[in-house]
Amino acid sequence: MSLLEERLAAMGLAVPERVWNKGKNVAVNHVGDFLYVGGHAPTDPDGVIRLKGKLGRDLSVEQGYQAARNCAVVALGNLKSYLGDLDRIVRVVKVLGFVNATEEFQQHGAVIDGFSDLWIALLGENGRHARSSIGVSSLASNISVEIEFIVQIR
Repeated sequence: MSLLEERLAAMGLAVPERVWNKGKNVAVNHVGDFLYVGGHAPTDPDGVIRLKGKLGRDLSVEQGYQAARNCAVVALGNLKSYLGDLDRIVRVVKVLGFVNATEEFQQHGAVIDGFSDLWIALLGENGRHARSSIGVSSLASNISVEIEFIVQIR
């Protein structure tokens, strides 16, 4: 078990076994020392979407935060599948978070903090990253949050 998996376990979380099955795209695109990680949605271990709906109408900020945190856990499953060892991750470089929200909703950053906070808890200062949080009028399958990101590996 990697150090990152031990830290997750201490938080009561486990890395899911994931198999990316999205047709024409891949979960991870490896270029040099960087992994460009495609958009992840909040799902359960069986791939069923969790926390569907719009922030500001169907879901609270706390539910959105949990959805974003779940995106990080799901992505860790794909990263483990790709890398074999999560301890190869050096740092999170950049995060782009999409929030399915009403026009009036203004707490996009507080939602995507769920993703960021988990990475900071796992990697400390190396978990801190450049980030954009964007509100959108809809996301595929009515998911509440979708997050893509870049990590540096060794």
